[in-house]
Amino acid sequence: MSRGSFFAWLEPTLRLIAAWLAPIRMEQIRTRVRRLLTYAGDYLGLSDDELIALCLLSGLGLGGGTLIACRFLGVSWLVSVGALGLGAVLPWFRIVGVAQQRAQMVGRRLPAAVELASMCMSAGLDFPGSLRRIVQSASDDSDPIIEEFSRVLQELDLGHTRRSAMEGLASRIPTDQVREFVNSVVQAEERGSPLARVLRIQSQTQRLRRSVAAEETASEAALMLLGPMTLIFLCVIALLLGPVVVRFMTGGLGPA
Repeated sequence: MSRGSFFAWLEPTLRLIAAWLAPIRMEQIRTRVRRLLTYAGDYLGLSDDELIALCLLSGLGLGGGTLIACRFLGVSWLVSVGALGLGAVLPWFRIVGVAQQRAQMVGRRLPAAVELASMCMSAGLDFPGSLRRIVQSASDDSDPIIEEFSRVLQELDLGHTRRSAMEGLASRIPTDQVREFVNSVVQAEERGSPLARVLRIQSQTQRLRRSVAAEETASEAALMLLGPMTLIFLCVIALLLGPVVVRFMTGGLGPA
């Protein structure tokens, strides 16, 4: 993902704070941050220390601005403490959202990509050639599935084994669909099974699973709408029968 003008302006400050953070021993935090950035597709090219620096800078900026506003408005300074914490977690939640969106996009587009790879292999290409064909024919290079296939090809070109490259894909997109795809490719290679046939079956299975998931989501949405619809129905009945009940209780329906 490319850096925007704001981050390009902020980058020197982030690097300076990251350099100050580098000697601090917090490997568990760095490992967790690094994993999140990997899930988000190396968001904005940030390193682990740069993301920690961004969280600190965001917290200090929002907390300091809120503290100044509290002094002018006569509000307790404790509000700025909450703003400091909120500012610190905002970049983290932003990247978590990007990682989730990225995983969802891969899940939606993986079945079609697997089916296309199966067709390419049936036409005579090998597995890396089919992935390369998919990448070359893509209209959007920023598509997460295209980015991941490109990275797999780069690792294969660097001499990595197919198993290593595919397991790297599963580690970057930790979803059930991707893990099943990776396991299918690795097991087909180990057992000598026709990979084109395995990919075709995998594509059909994933499409069927998506259809079942869509039906389950639709049924859950219908159940969620049942409560509001019931309340609306009761309100309509109350509007229609309310005046009649009031007139009956006040004797308004008796003989003139």
